[in-house]
Amino acid sequence: MCDAILVLNAGSSSIKFGVYDVGKANRPVVAARGTLEMGASPRLEVNPIEAALQTTFILQSDGLAEGIVALVEWIEHGFGNRRLIACGHRIVHGGTAFFNPVLLTPSVIDAVDSLTPLAPLHQPRSIAPIRVMVELRPQLPQIGCFDTAFHRTIEAPANRFALPREYVERGIRRFGFHGLSYEYIATRLDQAGKADKRSVVAHLGNGASLCAMRNKRSLDTTMGFSALDGLVMGTRCGSIDPGVLLYLLQHEKMTLNDLHDLLYERSGLLGVSAESGDMRDLEASASPHAREAIELFVFRIAREVAALANTLGGLDCLVFTAGIGEHSAVVRKAVCERLTWMGVKIDDDKNQHHAEVISANASAVHVGVLPADEEIVIARHVARATLLRSDES
Repeated sequence: MCDAILVLNAGSSSIKFGVYDVGKANRPVVAARGTLEMGASPRLEVNPIEAALQTTFILQSDGLAEGIVALVEWIEHGFGNRRLIACGHRIVHGGTAFFNPVLLTPSVIDAVDSLTPLAPLHQPRSIAPIRVMVELRPQLPQIGCFDTAFHRTIEAPANRFALPREYVERGIRRFGFHGLSYEYIATRLDQAGKADKRSVVAHLGNGASLCAMRNKRSLDTTMGFSALDGLVMGTRCGSIDPGVLLYLLQHEKMTLNDLHDLLYERSGLLGVSAESGDMRDLEASASPHAREAIELFVFRIAREVAALANTLGGLDCLVFTAGIGEHSAVVRKAVCERLTWMGVKIDDDKNQHHAEVISANASAVHVGVLPADEEIVIARHVARATLLRSDES
């Protein structure tokens, strides 16, 4: 029987998961990946790494509890008789309390739940599968890993708002997100001998942000107190003049719920294009509004790359990751064309083929494309936490 770790990475309408075998060296090795889709067509899709065929389980309910039960059953009895030793979870917001992976006891889960006002869209989705797993396997260690933790190394003034100090003391500060993704890229840069380079990493997906890093440390990022901040996103507005919000509340008579819906669900690429929040749809569209949405997306990315280069004192590496970053040659080319003044030049053929390195030989900046892998980062944290627990007992 093989010991295994399950990693659950909850999103808006699906959960990505990974199953990792853990041998005597305590180094997790991916054995299977998949997705639990919820909503109108709930299903569980599992993809064993050593098998050519995907297995799909059609679910009868909304998907979450039934899907997790089916997944655990498949791991323990339908996939080589594995024994789950722990489960890891991605949690979007750790606030000022959680900077390291933590054992999810009932009191810790309640504390994490209390941070929901800081991430109202994401935190409930992080907590829901935790509660299902606790009920399903109450004795199984559940480890929470926080998306804000990687940015704990950001110092003043980059982590501050220009608000009275009393609000800072209450925890209103810039946190940053997508930290597990950035932690993975930092490890990849280290493996390539580029950890000491002044690097900006662009995590571009439905949610999007940039991170300035050096020596595997976050020094600055575009998201701040909430996951609304920074770049234009699929349906989120990104940075906006606070005066606009006051105007909408005072003169357009918007309620707080209306404003929440506008900023989180109806803005970004969707709002500008009046068509879609999916970059693939916009690239295929002939609509001038779709082109305008792409141009604004690219403009804001390039502007923020330049700003983060100022934090770093220059730019040696630019790395694209996540769905758009990995798969949109159009966006990568447009961003890099706006950065030619910084010495960024790409090889069009390499870019079109999504090569790992797309910079031209004459480029002063290394430009790379790397896959996001938050799940392996969580698995490694869980393996270390599980080893520590066994050593203590």
